[in-house]
Amino acid sequence: MSEEKEELKEVTEPEIEEKEEVVEPTAEEKLQKELDELNDKYLRLMSEYANYQNRTTKEKAARYADAMVDAVAELLPVGDNLERALKTEVTSEDAVKFKEGIEMVMKQFNDCLEKLNVKPIKAEGEQFDPNFHNAVMHIDDDSFGENEIVEVFMKGYVKGDKVLRFSMVKVA
Repeated sequence: MSEEKEELKEVTEPEIEEKEEVVEPTAEEKLQKELDELNDKYLRLMSEYANYQNRTTKEKAARYADAMVDAVAELLPVGDNLERALKTEVTSEDAVKFKEGIEMVMKQFNDCLEKLNVKPIKAEGEQFDPNFHNAVMHIDDDSFGENEIVEVFMKGYVKGDKVLRFSMVKVA
């Protein structure tokens, strides 16, 4: 019986030559693979370029805003001096005309600030807010409320949500 099994094995299990065939991709498959790689590179490059454009646009806007804030901040002392000039008492007729000229310049200065969306910070009679006010003096006076601004020494300005200059104030 063992001989029969051996014969069956020989018959049922044919000798198979194991050949590993390496399948070469066709020219069309090679081209498709190369096209897919190039398309992927193209899409990545376009995405990087769009990100670059967005980033540079934001940087330009920030640079413009910073430059404008710096320029306006340099002009604010001119407005302070004009206000001081307007507070002086004048008696002669020439001085009155001179003061009228200063009033016109001050109006023009304020109009320019308004066009640039620069607004003065409300201070006198308001509650002290360290985000907008700089307390340089403090007085104890029961006629005023607690932390109420009594006097403004130098007017503060904001552009949007950015403080250009804090108001210098006296607080009760």
